[in-house]
Amino acid sequence: MLMSTTTAAVVSKSKVSPFLWTLAGNPTFVSGLVAWALAQSLKVFLNFFVERRWDFAMLFNSGGMPSSHSALCMALTSSVALCHGVSDSLFPVCLGFSLIVMYDAIGVRRHAGMQAEVLNKIIDDLFQGHPISQRKLKELLGHTPSQVIAGALLGILVACFCCQGIVPI
Repeated sequence: MLMSTTTAAVVSKSKVSPFLWTLAGNPTFVSGLVAWALAQSLKVFLNFFVERRWDFAMLFNSGGMPSSHSALCMALTSSVALCHGVSDSLFPVCLGFSLIVMYDAIGVRRHAGMQAEVLNKIIDDLFQGHPISQRKLKELLGHTPSQVIAGALLGILVACFCCQGIVPI
């Protein structure tokens, strides 16, 4: 009761929407958002260690290490499990959604990226000097299994911190 009274007082004095305050106090929402943002940020740093150059475009790219899709999905799934229990009907829905997203990242999206790589090579060879050769298909679409596992573990870890009160919400 004290928390809701305090929150109501803060909301009434601030210009921030009560909807945003509600989301900020929801550990499932916070877990997903933090896991996604952390995964996207880690891509920039990991890319720097490999390429020895900063590429802040990685913040907005799909693909790479770790999988932000997997981090987001597993953070949501884990926070539902921790906050509501695995017997709650939301848990199998989240788990099913997470497994589909991770399977898709390793399978369909990864293979689409591999096909884009082959098509780019064919276009380079056959249409060299032609305007069509200037437009490259995006090759970094999917993930390797290790990228998906790293993202999933990151999501689980973030959910544990957010749902156990380690990260103040």
